[in-house]
Amino acid sequence: MIPTSRRAALAALLALACVGNAQAQSDRPLRIVVPLAAGSTVDAVARAIAPGFGKATGHPIVVENVVGAGGIPGTGQIVKAPKDGLTLGMISSNHVINPGIYKSIPYDSLKDITPIAVLATVPLVLVVSPSLPVKNVKELLAYAKANPGKLNYGSAGNGSTLHLAGELLTSETGIDMKHVPYRGTGPLITDMIGGQVQLGFVSISQVAPQVKAGTLHALGVSTPARSPALPDVPTLAESGVPRYSFDAWIALIGPAGLPKAIVDSDYAAVKAAIASPEAQTVLAAQGLTVLNMGPEQAPAFFQAELVKHQKLVKQSGATLD
Repeated sequence: MIPTSRRAALAALLALACVGNAQAQSDRPLRIVVPLAAGSTVDAVARAIAPGFGKATGHPIVVENVVGAGGIPGTGQIVKAPKDGLTLGMISSNHVINPGIYKSIPYDSLKDITPIAVLATVPLVLVVSPSLPVKNVKELLAYAKANPGKLNYGSAGNGSTLHLAGELLTSETGIDMKHVPYRGTGPLITDMIGGQVQLGFVSISQVAPQVKAGTLHALGVSTPARSPALPDVPTLAESGVPRYSFDAWIALIGPAGLPKAIVDSDYAAVKAAIASPEAQTVLAAQGLTVLNMGPEQAPAFFQAELVKHQKLVKQSGATLD
């Protein structure tokens, strides 16, 4: 039998060892893979929450951009990562669009991930060129029905969220418009101002200056509620398209099989991080709406979004390989 004094000494040593091991673990960096370019909205959110997330988890945070092929290479790294919680991913709606526009993806968009949180949505706004003689959504729909096939709507590329937002509008209203894909939103905005394309859906933060200057006219926001960034612009649902609801979103995920203790801890940490004044400033500048949907609700959200977006992709006929 071990003497009481010896047991106490062993217990003290064990406690020190545990503290030391925990410290060693916390010294290991936690990597957040962003499968999109630096400067994107998703990247901005990842970098905004990194300081608070690191403080809450006790790990130094490394945000790494792995770009290309709609985010597939970066997401591939996330799903193949060890299930130790030290590699997570910050993804966008592209995650549930890609299965419909790429012939082959080396992972399952639902089965190979662990959803941790859906952090925020990205409201879109329907804007039109000043050259188009319409002042609201009802006038736009009347004009489109009187001129079938003559309106062009632009997007940031085939299968992009901006493309699918336009497809949903045609689906819900029965209007006939032609899709014009661009390589990014910059050229699209320039051509809408110039009248080369008449309309398009764009994230609010990207066109707020043009709307305020009057070089583009905002007709409606895509979300069920109005955006604080454009409070005077009605929703599409308010404007005669009652079932219209569309937005992009940003989520934090890990590889499939991530232990529940890690998932719960990470969700608590990211909630705290996104509530910080620094993160809130970034989110407001990007025109985002905070959701903070946790790991209990996120899987069903992902499933519903996959079904919704695959239907729109099929309708659009968009493919990328």
